[in-house]
Amino acid sequence: MANSPSARKRARQAERRRQHNKGRRSMLRTQIKRVVKAVKAGDRQGAEEAYRSAVPVIDRMATKGLIHKNKAARHKSRLNAQINAL
Repeated sequence: MANSPSARKRARQAERRRQHNKGRRSMLRTQIKRVVKAVKAGDRQGAEEAYRSAVPVIDRMATKGLIHKNKAARHKSRLNAQINAL
């Protein structure tokens, strides 16, 4: 348990950031799953639309530091490859 006032504040801030990041990470995963679901269903147009809405979210999470920029690039590349394979 945090004993000093500054340590208590850091613990509060860390918890607030954790909750904030949790929601953002969930949103990111949901966007990716929408694309994958459309690809598995064989719906090329739906997959392309989901991909277009997912790319800005993926990029924003990389910019904010939630995920690494290379991970963002890897997700976009793999999703695009799956769409092109349809």
